[in-house]
Amino acid sequence: MTVMVVTDAAACLPADLVEKWGICVVPLHILLDGVDLRDGVDEIPDDLYQRHATTAAATPAELADAYQQALRDSAGDGVVAVHISSALSGTFGAAERTAADLDPAIRVVDSKSAAMGTGFVALAAARAAADGAELDAVADAARSAVGRSHAFIVVHRLDNLRRSGRIGGPQAWLGTALALKPLLRIDDGKLVLAQRVRTVSNATAAMIDRVCEVVGDGSAALSVHHVANPDGASEVAATLAQRLPGCEPAIVTSLGPVLGLHVGAGAVAVCVGLPT
Repeated sequence: MTVMVVTDAAACLPADLVEKWGICVVPLHILLDGVDLRDGVDEIPDDLYQRHATTAAATPAELADAYQQALRDSAGDGVVAVHISSALSGTFGAAERTAADLDPAIRVVDSKSAAMGTGFVALAAARAAADGAELDAVADAARSAVGRSHAFIVVHRLDNLRRSGRIGGPQAWLGTALALKPLLRIDDGKLVLAQRVRTVSNATAAMIDRVCEVVGDGSAALSVHHVANPDGASEVAATLAQRLPGCEPAIVTSLGPVLGLHVGAGAVAVCVGLPT
């Protein structure tokens, strides 16, 4: 058999890529009106972003079930688990503890990113596994991809991030008080302010510029995510296609309910996976 790859719902991997590469996806959780909803499994209300909801990491039991099934599917070759940044979710910590309790043939990799920033790392591992690489080499392929992954996001308000603790109080207060539309990026797994901008259109233009700087004259895998803003995502993807002709068309997907609750409706993000 081959080494199996596991990730979580925060990777925002499209279903066709999950199926093509045989990746197992562990759900994250949305807690809404006392009901525990699993991202990617249960039906999520359309008006989620207008309601009060919280999120929760994957449970140790869910991780254990996924890892054990993946171990069986690998016929002993092992498992590489790629998860959302440890600075953004408790999933990675739970994954490390679960793997340590289960089997030494499970390698857990901190993607230090989210959305397809995580997804591109999982895909790098899956491609290495499909090429016949052994366990340590597949894990190395994932860790190498971490350093080639970049993520940027434009949010309409900082309130959601402030409440969830994903950015510091003073930064959130400043952004709200001045009605800024900040460009944020993920740096070493943390969500940080990349640029203060006063309008969404200017912030989006700045994000596109940053992506083009990262890619340069070469090629890269691109994804554009949105929270209840498909038109905004389509416009960004179209602009990237014009400015980065060496890249394949960007994957355009929802950011998903768990990440969407933290950044708020209207947000648009771009993730970049640079080649080796």
